[in-house]
Amino acid sequence: MNNFTYSIPTKIHFGKGQIKHLNELKENGNKVLLVYGSGSIKRAGIYDQALEILKDNQIKVFELSGVEPNPRIETVRKGVQICKDNQIDMVLAIGGGSTIDCAKVIAAASLYEQDAWDLVIHPEKIKGALPVYVVLTLSATGSEMDPFAVISDLTLNEKLGTRAPCLNPTMSILDPTYTFSVPAKQTSAGVADMMSHTLENYFNNVSGSEMQAGFSESILRCCIKYGPIALKEPDNYDARASLMWCSSFAINGTIKCGCEVKWCIHPMEHELSAFYDITHGQGLAILTPVWMEYVLNEKTASRFAQMARNVFMIQELDDLKAAQKGIQALKQFFFDTMKLPKTLREVGICEKDNFEIMAKKAASKCAGSFVPLTQKDIVEIFNRAF
Repeated sequence: MNNFTYSIPTKIHFGKGQIKHLNELKENGNKVLLVYGSGSIKRAGIYDQALEILKDNQIKVFELSGVEPNPRIETVRKGVQICKDNQIDMVLAIGGGSTIDCAKVIAAASLYEQDAWDLVIHPEKIKGALPVYVVLTLSATGSEMDPFAVISDLTLNEKLGTRAPCLNPTMSILDPTYTFSVPAKQTSAGVADMMSHTLENYFNNVSGSEMQAGFSESILRCCIKYGPIALKEPDNYDARASLMWCSSFAINGTIKCGCEVKWCIHPMEHELSAFYDITHGQGLAILTPVWMEYVLNEKTASRFAQMARNVFMIQELDDLKAAQKGIQALKQFFFDTMKLPKTLREVGICEKDNFEIMAKKAASKCAGSFVPLTQKDIVEIFNRAF
């Protein structure tokens, strides 16, 4: 196991009715930028609840609505302008990962003199950020409890991640009842997203990290147990609560400490989203089994076999056979149980014209992954996923 430093500075209020803790925002001032998406928080009543609490605490609210599923740099810039024009003290994101990511970069860019996109392509330029608060409404990305943000510039066909310790939310409110109304498509995509975060950490070449592996396996088993229940019974509290906690712990650093590895499936999917603006979790579900089958060999079989035995309870002594059965079980879970799309064609990608350039860009971001991939390898994975 490698050396590491571990810190999760975000305060979590978990459970029903925890939105009452929005009164803690007054500790950081009296002006807040409220960031949200298409307006579902209004239909669910969360918007009115939040505004009432903020009003009761003499906090003036400025709003930025319409954050996209793959948040755009143009929307970030709008938020930054509001913050600078009105001397905003803090940013409140009510929504899922896209809204939170947008809010994080707004918070950082509000303290930066140049263009916000600089902070996406050069994370080292992030020197500070306004406090970020979160009310989570979708279990998926784990952005409510990590220092990462992903922003797109579709004019450049770029979808890039940035990070800085100051991007960790100051406080996140996790009320599973706020996810009851999440549509089946987004529930499935969210489960695929949190499972992908877990698998990207799980497949590493670091010895002596069995605790992290066991924690990862537990998260995966929890997703497999409760994902189908959430689809069948959207208002099942235990299912939604378990998935919400899995979402946070899949990427908050716990399962990667001491066994860090470069991710490779996410860089590939980010290219798909940058060029075709597809749903992130769906793209991950399509690519993950294809990648697994592509890199499976006698050398890598033992890790895949461990997943098969400890996550899917497959009883097979031969590592290669167990690995193959485990991959098949994952495919069955994604595509049959969770009803996720199987191919790129199913999400509207009907041509291969951009595969070469996408693969070149992805290959530059995943050096040092579990199995090194060249541009040629990634093109082949895209082709097999097509």
